[in-house]
Amino acid sequence: MNKQIIVTASVLGMLAVITGAFGAHGLKAVLPADQLEVWHTAVQYNFYHVFALLFLSTMARFKSRLITASYYFFTVGILFFSGSLYLLSCRSILGWNWLIALGPITPLGGLLFIMGWLTLAIAAFRNR
Repeated sequence: MNKQIIVTASVLGMLAVITGAFGAHGLKAVLPADQLEVWHTAVQYNFYHVFALLFLSTMARFKSRLITASYYFFTVGILFFSGSLYLLSCRSILGWNWLIALGPITPLGGLLFIMGWLTLAIAAFRNR
């Protein structure tokens, strides 16, 4: 599991760097300030939870189902939370107004983040 967590964190970390640079250099001139702020929020939470995954990889040696659950909560949380915000912030330049339907996905991603932190805390508490 440790290798899987590190590979996942590496891929999602690379994505965070790419989307951060793209937002700063490619989208700055085409997105309104409020939508650019949404993009930056997506990048921030993407990074925060990549760091959480990297930390989680150090605890994977305990072979706990809670650590495995945290891994999935954080990973899917990044995809739902940051992924939906990336798409929502660009819907005006893509011309895909139907993307507004992704709005409810964002808080679901936030809930997954909370569950990831909760299961990580329980795993640490239970570890001897």
